[in-house]
Amino acid sequence: MAGTRFVLASVIMFGLWRLFEFKHEYTRKELWHSVVAGFYFLALGNGAVSWALQYVDTGISALIVSAQPLVLVIMMWLLDRTPIKGRSIIGIVLGMVGIILLVSQKEMVEKEYQEIGMVVIFLCLIVWGYASLYVTKVKMPKSLMLNSGVQMFAGGAILLMASFFTEEMKTPWSELSALTWGSILYLVLFGSVIAFSSFNYLLKHVSPEKVSTSTYINPIVALFLGYYFRDEIITNQSLLASVILLTGVYFINVNRKKKSV
Repeated sequence: MAGTRFVLASVIMFGLWRLFEFKHEYTRKELWHSVVAGFYFLALGNGAVSWALQYVDTGISALIVSAQPLVLVIMMWLLDRTPIKGRSIIGIVLGMVGIILLVSQKEMVEKEYQEIGMVVIFLCLIVWGYASLYVTKVKMPKSLMLNSGVQMFAGGAILLMASFFTEEMKTPWSELSALTWGSILYLVLFGSVIAFSSFNYLLKHVSPEKVSTSTYINPIVALFLGYYFRDEIITNQSLLASVILLTGVYFINVNRKKKSV
Protein backbone atom coordinates (compact mmCIF):
# COMPACT_ATOMS: atom_id res chain seq x y z
CA MET A 1 0.00 0.00 0.00
CA ALA A 2 2.79 2.42 0.94
CA GLY A 3 4.68 1.61 -2.26
CA THR A 4 1.59 2.13 -4.40
CA ARG A 5 0.89 5.42 -2.66
CA PHE A 6 4.32 6.87 -3.43
CA VAL A 7 4.51 5.59 -7.00
CA LEU A 8 1.09 7.10 -7.80
CA ALA A 9 2.15 10.37 -6.17
CA SER A 10 5.38 10.38 -8.19
CA VAL A 11 3.40 10.10 -11.43
CA ILE A 12 1.45 13.23 -10.43
CA MET A 13 4.65 15.08 -9.51
CA PHE A 14 6.32 14.14 -12.81
CA GLY A 15 3.23 15.36 -14.66
CA LEU A 16 3.28 18.70 -12.82
CA TRP A 17 7.00 19.02 -13.46
CA ARG A 18 6.46 18.36 -17.16
CA LEU A 19 3.73 21.00 -17.33
CA PHE A 20 5.24 23.79 -15.23
CA GLU A 21 8.95 23.24 -14.59
CA PHE A 22 10.24 21.11 -17.44
CA LYS A 23 13.92 21.93 -17.81
CA HIS A 24 17.08 19.92 -18.30
CA GLU A 25 18.87 21.78 -15.51
CA TYR A 26 19.80 18.72 -13.53
CA THR A 27 22.61 16.20 -13.48
CA ARG A 28 22.75 12.46 -12.95
CA LYS A 29 24.47 13.07 -9.62
CA GLU A 30 21.60 15.29 -8.47
CA LEU A 31 19.07 12.65 -9.47
CA TRP A 32 21.08 10.03 -7.60
CA HIS A 33 20.99 12.18 -4.45
CA SER A 34 17.19 12.29 -4.81
CA VAL A 35 17.08 8.50 -5.14
CA VAL A 36 19.19 8.10 -1.99
CA ALA A 37 16.97 10.56 -0.10
CA GLY A 38 13.87 8.67 -1.24
CA PHE A 39 15.40 5.44 0.03
CA TYR A 40 16.07 6.93 3.47
CA PHE A 41 12.91 9.02 3.88
CA LEU A 42 10.27 6.83 2.28
CA ALA A 43 11.50 3.26 1.87
CA LEU A 44 13.22 2.94 5.25
CA GLY A 45 11.62 5.72 7.27
CA ASN A 46 7.99 5.82 6.19
CA GLY A 47 7.89 2.18 5.11
CA ALA A 48 9.09 0.90 8.48
CA VAL A 49 6.65 3.12 10.37
CA SER A 50 3.83 1.79 8.18
CA TRP A 51 4.90 -1.74 9.13
CA ALA A 52 5.11 -0.86 12.84
CA LEU A 53 1.55 0.52 12.84
CA GLN A 54 0.33 -3.07 12.77
CA TYR A 55 1.39 -3.31 16.41
CA VAL A 56 1.45 0.28 17.74
CA ASP A 57 -1.56 2.57 18.16
CA THR A 58 -1.57 5.63 15.90
CA GLY A 59 -1.54 8.11 18.78
CA ILE A 60 1.39 6.44 20.50
CA SER A 61 3.37 6.18 17.27
CA ALA A 62 2.80 9.89 16.60
CA LEU A 63 3.97 10.74 20.12
CA ILE A 64 7.17 8.76 19.56
CA VAL A 65 7.69 10.47 16.20
CA SER A 66 7.31 13.86 17.93
CA ALA A 67 10.72 13.18 19.50
CA GLN A 68 12.28 13.78 16.06
CA PRO A 69 13.67 17.23 16.99
CA LEU A 70 15.37 15.73 20.06
CA VAL A 71 16.94 12.98 17.96
CA LEU A 72 18.01 15.46 15.30
CA VAL A 73 19.72 17.81 17.75
CA ILE A 74 21.70 14.89 19.19
CA MET A 75 22.62 13.66 15.70
CA MET A 76 23.78 17.16 14.69
CA TRP A 77 26.01 17.15 17.75
CA LEU A 78 27.41 13.70 16.99
CA LEU A 79 27.83 14.03 13.22
CA ASP A 80 28.35 17.76 12.61
CA ARG A 81 29.80 18.77 15.98
CA THR A 82 27.01 21.32 16.37
CA PRO A 83 27.18 22.29 20.07
CA ILE A 84 24.16 21.63 22.27
CA LYS A 85 23.70 24.75 24.34
CA GLY A 86 21.26 26.45 26.63
CA ARG A 87 17.70 25.26 26.64
CA SER A 88 18.35 22.43 24.21
CA ILE A 89 19.88 20.42 27.07
CA ILE A 90 16.73 20.91 29.12
CA GLY A 91 14.67 19.95 26.09
CA ILE A 92 16.58 16.72 25.55
CA VAL A 93 16.22 15.71 29.21
CA LEU A 94 12.47 16.45 29.19
CA GLY A 95 12.08 14.59 25.92
CA MET A 96 13.76 11.49 27.28
CA VAL A 97 11.60 11.61 30.41
CA GLY A 98 8.48 11.90 28.26
CA ILE A 99 9.48 8.97 26.08
CA ILE A 100 10.24 6.79 29.13
CA LEU A 101 6.85 7.63 30.64
CA LEU A 102 5.14 6.87 27.35
CA VAL A 103 6.65 3.48 26.60
CA SER A 104 6.77 2.21 30.20
CA GLN A 105 3.01 1.93 30.54
CA LYS A 106 1.59 -1.54 30.98
CA GLU A 107 -1.44 -0.55 28.90
CA MET A 108 0.82 0.32 25.97
CA VAL A 109 2.62 -3.02 25.77
CA GLU A 110 -0.29 -5.42 26.08
CA LYS A 111 -0.48 -5.93 22.32
CA GLU A 112 1.68 -8.63 20.81
CA TYR A 113 4.93 -7.32 19.29
CA GLN A 114 4.16 -3.74 20.42
CA GLU A 115 7.64 -3.36 21.93
CA ILE A 116 9.18 -4.35 18.58
CA GLY A 117 6.98 -1.81 16.80
CA MET A 118 8.12 0.96 19.15
CA VAL A 119 11.78 0.09 18.62
CA VAL A 120 11.29 0.15 14.85
CA ILE A 121 9.73 3.63 15.05
CA PHE A 122 12.65 4.88 17.14
CA LEU A 123 15.04 3.55 14.50
CA CYS A 124 13.02 5.38 11.86
CA LEU A 125 13.64 8.65 13.73
CA ILE A 126 17.36 8.08 13.34
CA VAL A 127 16.96 7.33 9.63
CA TRP A 128 14.83 10.45 9.07
CA GLY A 129 17.31 12.53 11.05
CA TYR A 130 20.25 11.31 8.98
CA ALA A 131 18.30 11.86 5.76
CA SER A 132 17.41 15.42 6.80
CA LEU A 133 21.09 16.18 7.33
CA TYR A 134 22.02 14.42 4.09
CA VAL A 135 19.80 16.54 1.83
CA THR A 136 21.18 19.77 3.30
CA LYS A 137 24.74 18.76 2.38
CA VAL A 138 24.31 17.47 -1.18
CA LYS A 139 23.12 19.16 -4.35
CA MET A 140 19.59 18.17 -5.25
CA PRO A 141 17.67 18.98 -8.48
CA LYS A 142 16.61 22.62 -8.58
CA SER A 143 13.05 21.66 -9.47
CA LEU A 144 11.07 20.86 -6.32
CA MET A 145 8.58 18.83 -8.35
CA LEU A 146 11.30 16.74 -10.00
CA ASN A 147 13.13 16.24 -6.69
CA SER A 148 9.99 15.12 -4.86
CA GLY A 149 8.89 12.96 -7.78
CA VAL A 150 12.20 11.09 -7.97
CA GLN A 151 12.26 10.56 -4.20
CA MET A 152 8.70 9.20 -4.16
CA PHE A 153 9.23 6.97 -7.19
CA ALA A 154 12.46 5.53 -5.75
CA GLY A 155 10.98 4.97 -2.30
CA GLY A 156 7.75 3.54 -3.69
CA ALA A 157 9.50 1.20 -6.11
CA ILE A 158 11.72 -0.15 -3.33
CA LEU A 159 8.68 -0.74 -1.10
CA LEU A 160 6.88 -2.56 -3.92
CA MET A 161 9.90 -4.80 -4.45
CA ALA A 162 10.06 -5.49 -0.72
CA SER A 163 6.36 -6.41 -0.69
CA PHE A 164 6.97 -8.78 -3.60
CA PHE A 165 9.71 -10.67 -1.76
CA THR A 166 7.64 -10.81 1.46
CA GLU A 167 4.68 -12.15 -0.54
CA GLU A 168 2.47 -9.19 0.33
CA MET A 169 1.81 -8.87 -3.39
CA LYS A 170 -0.55 -11.83 -3.08
CA THR A 171 -3.15 -9.53 -1.54
CA PRO A 172 -6.22 -9.58 -3.85
CA TRP A 173 -6.52 -5.92 -4.88
CA SER A 174 -9.95 -6.52 -6.35
CA GLU A 175 -11.28 -7.20 -2.86
CA LEU A 176 -10.17 -3.87 -1.41
CA SER A 177 -13.01 -1.71 -0.16
CA ALA A 178 -13.90 1.77 -1.35
CA LEU A 179 -12.75 3.11 2.03
CA THR A 180 -9.31 1.56 1.48
CA TRP A 181 -8.94 3.11 -1.96
CA GLY A 182 -10.19 6.42 -0.58
CA SER A 183 -7.52 6.26 2.12
CA ILE A 184 -4.82 5.58 -0.48
CA LEU A 185 -5.94 8.50 -2.64
CA TYR A 186 -6.03 10.76 0.41
CA LEU A 187 -2.44 9.81 1.26
CA VAL A 188 -1.38 10.25 -2.37
CA LEU A 189 -2.73 13.80 -2.61
CA PHE A 190 -2.41 15.22 0.89
CA GLY A 191 0.25 13.02 2.50
CA SER A 192 2.60 12.85 -0.50
CA VAL A 193 1.98 15.43 -3.23
CA ILE A 194 1.26 18.30 -0.81
CA ALA A 195 2.87 17.38 2.52
CA PHE A 196 6.08 15.68 1.34
CA SER A 197 6.69 18.34 -1.31
CA SER A 198 6.25 21.02 1.36
CA PHE A 199 8.71 19.11 3.55
CA ASN A 200 11.30 19.11 0.74
CA TYR A 201 10.72 22.82 0.15
CA LEU A 202 11.32 23.62 3.81
CA LEU A 203 14.52 21.57 3.90
CA LYS A 204 15.87 23.88 1.20
CA HIS A 205 14.99 27.08 3.02
CA VAL A 206 14.89 26.30 6.77
CA SER A 207 17.34 24.55 9.11
CA PRO A 208 16.64 20.79 9.59
CA GLU A 209 15.91 20.98 13.30
CA LYS A 210 13.23 23.62 12.72
CA VAL A 211 11.64 21.55 9.95
CA SER A 212 11.48 18.60 12.34
CA THR A 213 9.29 20.60 14.73
CA SER A 214 6.42 19.98 12.31
CA THR A 215 5.87 16.94 14.54
CA TYR A 216 4.46 19.27 17.24
CA ILE A 217 0.81 18.94 16.26
CA ASN A 218 0.77 15.37 14.91
CA PRO A 219 0.70 13.60 18.30
CA ILE A 220 -2.22 15.59 19.65
CA VAL A 221 -4.29 15.07 16.49
CA ALA A 222 -3.42 11.36 16.18
CA LEU A 223 -3.98 10.67 19.86
CA PHE A 224 -7.54 11.97 19.86
CA LEU A 225 -8.47 10.75 16.37
CA GLY A 226 -7.24 7.29 17.34
CA TYR A 227 -9.35 7.46 20.48
CA TYR A 228 -12.44 8.71 18.62
CA PHE A 229 -12.35 6.50 15.52
CA ARG A 230 -10.48 3.39 16.67
CA ASP A 231 -11.17 3.24 20.41
CA GLU A 232 -7.45 3.47 21.16
CA ILE A 233 -6.39 3.96 24.77
CA ILE A 234 -5.58 7.40 26.18
CA THR A 235 -4.22 7.16 29.72
CA ASN A 236 -3.38 9.93 32.16
CA GLN A 237 0.25 8.87 31.85
CA SER A 238 0.05 9.25 28.06
CA LEU A 239 -1.26 12.79 28.45
CA LEU A 240 1.46 13.62 30.98
CA ALA A 241 4.11 12.09 28.72
CA SER A 242 2.87 14.10 25.73
CA VAL A 243 2.99 17.37 27.71
CA ILE A 244 6.55 16.67 28.93
CA LEU A 245 7.73 15.49 25.53
CA LEU A 246 6.31 18.44 23.62
CA THR A 247 7.63 20.85 26.25
CA GLY A 248 11.08 19.41 25.64
CA VAL A 249 10.72 19.94 21.89
CA TYR A 250 9.53 23.50 22.57
CA PHE A 251 12.69 24.27 24.56
CA ILE A 252 14.83 23.07 21.67
CA ASN A 253 12.97 25.19 19.14
CA VAL A 254 13.03 28.33 21.29
CA ASN A 255 16.79 27.97 21.72
CA ARG A 256 17.33 27.63 17.98
CA LYS A 257 15.15 30.64 17.19
CA LYS A 258 17.09 32.85 19.58
CA LYS A 259 20.38 31.64 18.13
CA SER A 260 19.29 32.40 14.56
CA VAL A 261 18.21 35.93 15.54
